[in-house]
Amino acid sequence: MTLRITPLTDPNRSASSYRLAWLAAGADGRPLGAAFLRVPAVGDSGEVELHVHPAERRVGVGTRLLETVTGAAGELGLRGVLTEAVAEDSAGDLFCAARGLRRVLALTYTRLDLTGAEPVADPVPGYRLVQWEGTVPDDLAETFARSRRAMDDMPMDDAGTVPQPWNVERLHAVAEAVARRGETLFTVAAVAADGEIAGFTELVVPGDGTGDGQHYGTGVLPEHRGRGLARWMKADAIGRARVRFPRLAGLLADTADSNAAMRRTNESLGYRPTHRSVLYRLDLATCD
Repeated sequence: MTLRITPLTDPNRSASSYRLAWLAAGADGRPLGAAFLRVPAVGDSGEVELHVHPAERRVGVGTRLLETVTGAAGELGLRGVLTEAVAEDSAGDLFCAARGLRRVLALTYTRLDLTGAEPVADPVPGYRLVQWEGTVPDDLAETFARSRRAMDDMPMDDAGTVPQPWNVERLHAVAEAVARRGETLFTVAAVAADGEIAGFTELVVPGDGTGDGQHYGTGVLPEHRGRGLARWMKADAIGRARVRFPRLAGLLADTADSNAAMRRTNESLGYRPTHRSVLYRLDLATCD
């Protein structure tokens, strides 16, 4: 099959990464698929996203796009590429395995039905909860940026990713990106006695307030773990989501299978498994 791979200009650039893009087309100019490579500002592993129209699969389009992406990643000095999460036993799962990528992380997706009983969690002595929508308030911005390191040791198994640094500018950029999509970013944070944020949990809710909301992340700083903060924050977020978005049907979360603590927390709050996904990695040969 005759294919033409055309690099595209992608304006999707931030302080933490930038993205390269390619379009695969047939001899007649018909679009067949696309691929993206996100290049991080810190670390040597890129993230690949690849899409091929279902009617054009099994004729080499995905393979050519993958070769293009990995070639560009190698030229940039990256040591590997990590796929987006692909559903277990899906066409993407089979494609990655057939081309020699190795499975490095398994994720279990769960859902909380908001029509069920509301979970209850006891307050944690010595802390108070604060909430906001959208951009973090100015008086909490610096401590919120510092608290983001709570996610740095999140179990990622053999994915080989390097945590990206956080600052107030990046916090604002994330909130603005969610707002541009017409969605609502809702955050609950636990503040310690010294005024520093010790942990946080984030929800993104569809613009019309219906369907399912999505957890973006929950983290507690190492020095504050083991006290029940994650469960308290998530229970508060669930209760407030019910009131703020009364037409919301459920909340979704995805957790690495190796993250036993968060899996226990979610299960205790009523989240139930829906499906599983996996991430693959392709290590690249580099010349040191």
